[in-house]
Amino acid sequence: MSTDMLWLLNLALAIIMYGVALTIRTEHFKELAKDPKPILVGVLSQWILLPLLTLALCYVIEPVPSMALGMFLVAACPGGNVSNFFSMMAKGNTALSVVLTSISSVASPFITPLVFTFWASLYAPSANLLRSIEIDAWGVIQTITLILVLPLILGIVTTKVLPKVAKKLEAPFKKISIVFFAAIVIAAILPNREHFANHLFMIILLVFIHNGTALLGAFGFAKAMRQNTANTRSITIETGIQNSGLGLVIIFNFFDGLGGMALITAFWGIWHLFSGMGLSYFWSRKSART
Repeated sequence: MSTDMLWLLNLALAIIMYGVALTIRTEHFKELAKDPKPILVGVLSQWILLPLLTLALCYVIEPVPSMALGMFLVAACPGGNVSNFFSMMAKGNTALSVVLTSISSVASPFITPLVFTFWASLYAPSANLLRSIEIDAWGVIQTITLILVLPLILGIVTTKVLPKVAKKLEAPFKKISIVFFAAIVIAAILPNREHFANHLFMIILLVFIHNGTALLGAFGFAKAMRQNTANTRSITIETGIQNSGLGLVIIFNFFDGLGGMALITAFWGIWHLFSGMGLSYFWSRKSART
């Protein structure tokens, strides 16, 4: 992929994250400061449980190394930009969802590379492939900081200093985000369309099972940690809706658009919108009483 195209993809994700940040309010953090346990459960579900489940799936299904790397990268990404909307729709704890998205996004420059390399190294096929690729760790940190953390901080500052402006920008940025995300997914699939056609069934199967396992695993974990219904719904959604856009940008910048990785990550980005919407609609029809 050309340098200009990479630059445009990085800019697109930065704009998406700025739009997400426009929905964040400091009140979300104040509400949860009195009881931080739901935050801890959510963080553990996303950074420990999901990668662990991903490793177990890789040993059971035995995907090709490049696809396994895509699964580990998705599991290492922060929460997706639509998770807060799905949480609100599902009658979950929207404040918890917003806080978890913020924490995972701010921590992602360091946590995402660490989680990805650690868990991918525990599955021999992906570990062997990973050793054959020279990854610029510092470059990954810088890229994630520039396209994720800085736009997030800028958006939060905008809502704090210019609340009326942030309110007016919120709706347009949501629409722009959808277009930009679609462009990132298309950019991932087009160069690999032949590979995608040849392995369509395996890609769909892996993403379905991976995403379903993430949602079910997070739901069970939150229940085991005695979280109320609203918190459980938000933790489940936050774990099953990952920032696959960031995963694709990392793949294009540091893995030369590796086919299996890109296709798994791109299709996850498409599918989790359907699974998240379906689950949120189902829960929206039910009470969220404790």
